[in-house]
Amino acid sequence: MKYIFLIITLLLSAYSTAEDIVKGHVCDEDHNPLIGANVHWHETHRGVVTNEEGNFEIERRAGEKSLMISYIGHITQTITIMETPKEMLHIILKGDVELDEVVVTEHQTGMISSRTDIFQTQRLSMAELGRAACCNLAESFETNPSVDVSFSDAATGARQIKLLGLSGTYVQMLTENYPNFRGVAQLYGLDYVPGPWMESIQISKGTSSVKNGYEAIAGQINVEYKKPHTQDKFFANLFVSDAGRYEANADASILMNDNLSTSLFVHYSQEKVQQDDNGDGFLDIPLREHVNVMNRWQHRSNQYVAQYGIRYLNESRTGGQATEYINVSDPYRINNATNRVEGYTKQAYILNPARVESIALIASGSYHEQNSMYDYTPYNVYQKNLYASLMYEAQYSPLHNISAGLSFNGDRFDENTENTVLDRRELVSGAYLQYTLNLQDRFILLAGVRADHSSMYKSFVTPRIHLKYNPFTWLNVRASAGLGYRTPNILTENNFLLSSSRKLVIDSDLEQEKAFNTGLNVAFYIPLGGKDLIINTEWYYTSFLKQVVTDMDSNPHEVHFYNLNGGKAYSNSFQIEATYQFPFLRGFTLTGAYRYTDAKTDYRNASGTTTRFRKPLISNYKGMLTASYLSPLKKWQFDLTGQFNGGGRMPLPDAVNPLWDTSYKSFQVWNSQITKYFRTWSVYLGSENMFDFMQMHPIIDASNPRGNNFDSTMIWGPIHGRKIYVGLRYNIPRI
Repeated sequence: MKYIFLIITLLLSAYSTAEDIVKGHVCDEDHNPLIGANVHWHETHRGVVTNEEGNFEIERRAGEKSLMISYIGHITQTITIMETPKEMLHIILKGDVELDEVVVTEHQTGMISSRTDIFQTQRLSMAELGRAACCNLAESFETNPSVDVSFSDAATGARQIKLLGLSGTYVQMLTENYPNFRGVAQLYGLDYVPGPWMESIQISKGTSSVKNGYEAIAGQINVEYKKPHTQDKFFANLFVSDAGRYEANADASILMNDNLSTSLFVHYSQEKVQQDDNGDGFLDIPLREHVNVMNRWQHRSNQYVAQYGIRYLNESRTGGQATEYINVSDPYRINNATNRVEGYTKQAYILNPARVESIALIASGSYHEQNSMYDYTPYNVYQKNLYASLMYEAQYSPLHNISAGLSFNGDRFDENTENTVLDRRELVSGAYLQYTLNLQDRFILLAGVRADHSSMYKSFVTPRIHLKYNPFTWLNVRASAGLGYRTPNILTENNFLLSSSRKLVIDSDLEQEKAFNTGLNVAFYIPLGGKDLIINTEWYYTSFLKQVVTDMDSNPHEVHFYNLNGGKAYSNSFQIEATYQFPFLRGFTLTGAYRYTDAKTDYRNASGTTTRFRKPLISNYKGMLTASYLSPLKKWQFDLTGQFNGGGRMPLPDAVNPLWDTSYKSFQVWNSQITKYFRTWSVYLGSENMFDFMQMHPIIDASNPRGNNFDSTMIWGPIHGRKIYVGLRYNIPRI
């Protein structure tokens, strides 16, 4: 470690004074970022191109005054700059043809893999999110080959993410780049983010920056909400499905003055129609009612930016037996009532614009209560969270960038079920240092280390390193390695297991989980017919040095949680993905992907020895094919997505009385959507699970829910059949 710091010191000593930097954001008239727009000084023709978010930074030297911005199919704009602006420029390029409808002369894909970021990041824009129903975050990954979303069980409606063959507990969830939906919110948190509220989603695999903490093991998912100063004046979305789901969303923004803006978001949804398509006597989808409200403020001045936000949600859901289909005097029911309040602030001040030196503070707090009844078993949990991060960053020259900061995270859980109280508190304080070496974007080295102290697990250190090398314009190579840690919250994150007759056995003194992740990504951009054929290959290996094992194999009537001492747990994930926009059929994009997963864990035997098995309920492979066509005048859009899921292993059944198979076979799921666009509104019609594939008998011994064999957690496929939906979107754009 001392040699790393010695190298950093020597490099810093050689830096030269940076020129003035002009920053800006380029978008079209619909406020969609323009990727690859040309930005150059007219006098010298020195220039840059905008990144995947439409942003750019360009040096300004003496005498340079005319900044020109151009993009194919749009009118070139020239901005006269007498003094280097301290704020980011916001540039809107108009189309070079004006008709009654918006003319799209260059179609960008909605899923963008960054060519400039050192992290392997996929950005799902509003265009990508609009290709499916996308009623909430859980339904935002239907067209994404990297992230799997499945139901945790067939009774509560809880859903979980899988990334790199690991469950969502190993994926760090962020909103606006601060940790969120941790602990008790993780179980249903994917339903807490309405799709129409989102501006974009960023998916990063493997270890991430140490800025955001130590928790990312499999990767990060960050949600960016619409911004008050750029979002539409008004937007509304109405949605209804034949399954009895109704949803309404609305958001509005006001520019109070040149520096101050605010926006309000409102969401309401309900599912009150009982459905039992598989005839097992249980609701396929829980009855649910959800209210969600958020208010955001943003203040911008010369060198100071501040954001504030507050949010409240209330949700009630009822699962269990479908009383409209079966006649029972005392039905088995699962009731869940949730209230959540959260707030945040982000403060940033530019200390020295010449070298992009700034200091920032992010602070957030939340209170979450969940009151549940699993038939006759009560479960209540109340979580309070406080998070703060103080960050310093400076670009000492175009070559060298330093980031440093302090952080604090506090969690308090008041948790109880029947006669058991599981209250606990964890306070974690930490500090980090991160250095970036950038050799003209051809070679980038990012090395970071953070040290944290936990009131439960003492002190620990998290080193991480990332490399990016572009030997040619058509080839990007990335590599990463680093540690990640996680605090296990067993019942908080797994209380859906109470919808089963299995006994929960939790060992005492469970250790903090620790894993090492390494990855390699190679991306090819092959010119073909005037367009780039993008081929992305990746391999990630995650090895657990300490893990809390969820064991459903040792005993078919128990779930055992214990430390993996002396055993091994790992996940291998290999993926290849290809995307191409056909030049002879403008607006047509085809993406194909294949992923192979080998995730194994050592499990204890009754004799005390261990046996290595594949992790249950994880498909061995996944293939995906997506096709999208947007007509030249953006009047119609057609989307089709096919998911090809491989078979996998089931938890071991009772050897004497086996009630389920030891494995499941491969299956397919197809989704489609048609969208008709008008000037300020659009209508869409879609179908999920078009060919009505369902897992047969998802609930074990459903006719006897209070018996010893009842289990609703053996889920590997869809638990509901074909759904038809229709929706309407309306917006008043900000001009």
